[in-house]
Amino acid sequence: MSDLTSYLHNRYSSSSLRPTPGPRKRIWINPNHRSKSQYLDHTVDMPELLASLSLTTSFSELTAVMSRYVRSGPRPVLSLRFMCTLLSSFPFSSSPSRSLALLDWMYNKSSSSSSLYPPPLYPYNILLRTLCRSGNYHLACGLLMEMRSLWLTPDAISYSTLLSSLCSAGHLDLALSFLPLMEEDRVMPDLVLFSTLMHLAMKLSDPSKAISLFSRMCASGVKPDLRAFNSAISAYCSAGLMRDALRVLTDDMAAFGVVPDSVSYSTMLSAFVKRGRFLAALSLFSQMRSSKVQPDLTTFNIVIHAYGQLGLAREADRLFWSMPQLGVKPGIVTYNTMLRVYGDAELFGEAIQLFRLMQRKGIEQNVVTYNTMVAIYGKSLEHEKASSLVQEMQTKGIQPNAITYSTIISIWGKAGKLDNAAKLFQKLRESGVEIDPVLYQTMIVVYERAGLVSHARRLLHDLKHPENITKDTAIKILAKAGRVDEAAWVFRQAVKAGEVKEISVYGSMIELFSKNRRHKNVIEVFDEMRERGFFLDSETIATVLNAYGKLREFDKASALYSEMEEESCVFTDRVHFQMLSLLGMKGNIAGIKRLIEKLGMDPEIDKKELRLVAASVYERADRLDEASRIYGEIRNTDSTTYAM
Repeated sequence: MSDLTSYLHNRYSSSSLRPTPGPRKRIWINPNHRSKSQYLDHTVDMPELLASLSLTTSFSELTAVMSRYVRSGPRPVLSLRFMCTLLSSFPFSSSPSRSLALLDWMYNKSSSSSSLYPPPLYPYNILLRTLCRSGNYHLACGLLMEMRSLWLTPDAISYSTLLSSLCSAGHLDLALSFLPLMEEDRVMPDLVLFSTLMHLAMKLSDPSKAISLFSRMCASGVKPDLRAFNSAISAYCSAGLMRDALRVLTDDMAAFGVVPDSVSYSTMLSAFVKRGRFLAALSLFSQMRSSKVQPDLTTFNIVIHAYGQLGLAREADRLFWSMPQLGVKPGIVTYNTMLRVYGDAELFGEAIQLFRLMQRKGIEQNVVTYNTMVAIYGKSLEHEKASSLVQEMQTKGIQPNAITYSTIISIWGKAGKLDNAAKLFQKLRESGVEIDPVLYQTMIVVYERAGLVSHARRLLHDLKHPENITKDTAIKILAKAGRVDEAAWVFRQAVKAGEVKEISVYGSMIELFSKNRRHKNVIEVFDEMRERGFFLDSETIATVLNAYGKLREFDKASALYSEMEEESCVFTDRVHFQMLSLLGMKGNIAGIKRLIEKLGMDPEIDKKELRLVAASVYERADRLDEASRIYGEIRNTDSTTYAM
């Protein structure tokens, strides 16, 4: 046993059996690690270096300052990270050229020697951001082009920094010019960049560019979000492409799984109302509520106005008073809109009660509030109260404007208080207040109606360009300002004298009378228009059909609709939907079904909007089963589109 032990000891302890020393293995040491840093970043006084650089006035001086940080070896003394920090801390606002010169020094652009630093994107992107923040957009654009010339391909950060800054500064066309370069560099614009460009296009009133960007975004595979969809809806509406806007709202958003919000609907509702398509607006509002989308204050303001324009004051009243229960507090615009609805419907008592309620609740009233109430007192022939209301608003520090003065002058003129009207007008002229054409025309009409033709002519010649003020122009000025009585009086005088030369004058009067519920006057102007041989456009026909409906003259409306169809008049959807509504008001269910079937086969009719209007017509005709069926079809269509 001892021999064996001795053998084993001698074998494994002898020098011959020991492993021969070889290259030492650094198993637990990072092979790239260096015990001593190759850079001297921590030894540099950054504020002192920045101060020295700020005093340089040429590239040679800057090179002299930085020469102490250059050595003969292949590596620079300062790290790339330090240089990037230096670039971002440089006082670029005083002289961006120093920042550019420092970048040139880093890459030795002034000499034939090799570059001190490899050309990565970081320093360029930092300087690009610096130039954009300082507003040096021409230098920023030049820097990006320089990057491309050095075969240093700009990345998404480079383009996003530059284009976002250009958009913020309002340089849309310049920003768009870089999109082809992004494609060449295979940099895909992201959702934020597309949305920013679309927002700027709409801000610059260029909906066509916004639509083009939206189409490009969808084609490139970028999924639009709610903000992008809302911008697209706004762009289509601004361009008058209502059918496309409705398609985006009801179909495309569902296809992408994006739920519309109150802004989506409010944009569409506002566009309908601006174009006089009040029925379509109310139908869309019904769909909005059935979709469980909570209306906001803007939505309520628009819908109350739409109810008022359709003469549905009671519906507007119910919606207004239900707002607090729906979690929306009425604003000053809401109150002003409701006052105007009451006034148009000649519900003067309700208007006065609401006006005083605003004062009791401490709701701040503005010049629009008082102008509306002055006009209401004028309609109710209470000119003394109208006058005292003007004094009240001045006491509260609310300055009357031209609308206030033209309204009160008109009221005094109708009340036979010509002296008061003339004195006020003269006082305004002497005070230096700028008198607009509406105020001039109002006073001219007051003089003419009182038989003071010489005074009217003298006032007419006081205008800056009296030779351009024809009867047609005067009528359009008064109509645009909503001066119903004055515009009507001038119009009748001009018709008798044969001085109405423009078809737009008839259109202005029809629109004015329609807005003020004077439907008989609408028909009178329409008859005069046809007698003179003027060709009717689609919008005029829709307004006249609405007037026939308000007068319950459904047969005349049907006759006009059929006559215009026989004359091959090209109708907009509004005319067809107006006729559909009249059939519903008449209770002609068979006629409704025939027209829906006929319009359903017309490829030019927007089927989505047709369903909305049809459902609304059936709903108002108390055919709730039919309305429910159509709303169900709309929901099924939306869900099918989403599934696809």
